[in-house]
Amino acid sequence: MEFLKKTAPGLLLCLILAVPSWLLGRAFPVIGGPVFAILAGMVVTMILRDKSRYQAGIAFTSKKILQCAVILLGFGLNLSEIAKVGALSLPIICTTITVSLVIAFVLRKRLAMPNNISVLVGVGSSICGGSAIAATAPVIGADDEEIAQSISVIFLFNILAALFFPTLGSLLGMSNDGFGLFAGTAINDTSSVTAAASTWDTLHGTGGAVLEYATIVKLTRTLAIIPITLALAFWRTWQVKRGGSVSNGSFDLKKIFPFFILFFVLASVITTAATMAGADPALFQPFKELSKFFIVLAMAAIGLNTDLIKLIRTGGKPIFMGACCWAGITAASLLMQHLEGLL
Repeated sequence: MEFLKKTAPGLLLCLILAVPSWLLGRAFPVIGGPVFAILAGMVVTMILRDKSRYQAGIAFTSKKILQCAVILLGFGLNLSEIAKVGALSLPIICTTITVSLVIAFVLRKRLAMPNNISVLVGVGSSICGGSAIAATAPVIGADDEEIAQSISVIFLFNILAALFFPTLGSLLGMSNDGFGLFAGTAINDTSSVTAAASTWDTLHGTGGAVLEYATIVKLTRTLAIIPITLALAFWRTWQVKRGGSVSNGSFDLKKIFPFFILFFVLASVITTAATMAGADPALFQPFKELSKFFIVLAMAAIGLNTDLIKLIRTGGKPIFMGACCWAGITAASLLMQHLEGLL
């Protein structure tokens, strides 16, 4: 009951923004429901200066509802398809992660940026946005201000990607699978990957195929949280043992592992077993529709969490680093697709 009292106001606010955004997205598919929801949330944030009453519900929606959306996408997907797409995307994922981390390392020295912020922006850009930042922060001993600034930078480029990547993909003449691979490897956060892919599906009438494809790619990329965070933990421990001036961090696999991916796979196992038993694939269609609405709902929360005015006023260097990482990841993804004959 206490949880419901805390989350209800924020969840209701997100729902109030999501329903008209969902309807507008159907009326204007060239824009899409997720984009309308993001923009609506950002406008409300500029008007509603005190969001303390709504924050618990907004946080729940942006994280847990989004994870539910991803899990629901697992229904209707065959395990063999997940394995095939994951293997195909792996070389591109490794390349984009490497490019982003190298750019962040070089710019940290060139711009004389604080070490923690540069690590957080680099990891957040290369893997999965806010989730990677939240997992990495305790390992490197980042404080709340560094975490907030890094997440704000990532959110800025998440929003830009959700707004412009479907148009960019169309201009480049991408196929449906090509855009799914592009979105899953070049967009930072799961929320914006699903938003961009949903917009593409609406524009091209693919029935959710690109959303499913991009989600598999993104979840494969998300698993990189584990080796990256473990490597940072070893690096931090080594620095401490050398007598450096940094504080020791901590590594806890239970805290960083994205367990919702396991439920996504479980949903796919159920689908695969049901299909082999002769079940009609249309049985899983309601789950896909609910997933798409949950994505719009989560996008409203993302918009409500984004204060662009404050970010632009205070985050010059981190924004520049985020832009460079984002540009590098985008270029690397397109180049790898071209080299592999996918573009």
